[in-house]
Amino acid sequence: MAVKLRLKRMGAKQKPFYRIVAADSRSKRDGKFIENLGTYDVTKNPAAVKVEKERVMYWLSNGAIPTDTVRSILSKQGIMKEFAESKVKKGA
Repeated sequence: MAVKLRLKRMGAKQKPFYRIVAADSRSKRDGKFIENLGTYDVTKNPAAVKVEKERVMYWLSNGAIPTDTVRSILSKQGIMKEFAESKVKKGA
């Protein structure tokens, strides 16, 4: 089973709100997911992001692949850099 970290759209029309979830790559965008990892609220200025860092690191270390949007959100939070550094430490 290929796991992806992606956005699940919530909210009403014209008022999007997203959850960052770990989901099977074959499931629908707003369908079943394995675990809720955080939120992304684009209606705020600047966008409000809350992420469970430990759980995201767990999924990344177990081979989950983030979508492009989630990758950029995690990069802005500093999580992708920390993950890359942890991979280098384990390899050395």
